[in-house]
Amino acid sequence: MSAPDSPPDTVPVQDGPRPVDVLTVARVASPTPSVRRVTLLGTAAAVAAAGPTISLLVPRVDDPSPHWPEVARDGRIVWPGGSHGVSMRSYTARRQDVDAGEVDVDFVLHGDGPAATWAAAAGPGAPVAVASAAALGHSPAGTVLLAGDETAVPAIARILATAAPGTVGTALLEVADAAEEQVLEAPDGVTVRWLHRDGAEPGTTTHLVDAVRALERPATDDLFAWVAAESSVVRSIRADLRGRWGLGRAQHHAIGYWRRGRTTAPGG
Repeated sequence: MSAPDSPPDTVPVQDGPRPVDVLTVARVASPTPSVRRVTLLGTAAAVAAAGPTISLLVPRVDDPSPHWPEVARDGRIVWPGGSHGVSMRSYTARRQDVDAGEVDVDFVLHGDGPAATWAAAAGPGAPVAVASAAALGHSPAGTVLLAGDETAVPAIARILATAAPGTVGTALLEVADAAEEQVLEAPDGVTVRWLHRDGAEPGTTTHLVDAVRALERPATDDLFAWVAAESSVVRSIRADLRGRWGLGRAQHHAIGYWRRGRTTAPGG
């Protein structure tokens, strides 16, 4: 009896976990005294997938061959057994250039967390990996309120750069001092205000909370508020937006990017 015809060629199904996307440092820069901008180089597919919010896998300093985890089909991170020295932190890709194969990630250097330590020492050729990506949680609207500290500057910069030309509103950014301000591309109708701590530690002031409280609610429902900063600051602003402004869940996104006293803060 003759054997049945062979099935047509098919693409094999990947049943097991997949490798993470590994990128390497192309160059570094310092747009402000406390921000280290690391430009990463990778394949077009890896760069396209690396944002806007990315789960970045950071190895120990001077580890040229990290023991990377893998990613299961359902998105879970499958960590290797034993000591691996890799930490995962959430960041916003400040810039993605698929044609050039480049991703810019801004690291805030205050604190001694593994990501800030790695970024401060990173040089060309150093490896880093991307485990997953997600949206920023922002919805386009005719009127916007954006509020955040230095860890949120990359996300706010991306939101402003992609906003429709007729967008109006306010962007409030709290940083250490005037030296930490950056040039941001924004629609003409959006006012960008920098709030300076002037010596106070991050997460200890009420500058962002007070600035939002001083604003009148815009007289429109075509409105979206996006807030990211230290967790207790975000809670206070969220309460104001839900209470005094009356914003529903679909009209705001407020997330604690970090918590004072912990070293797990993202740098953007």
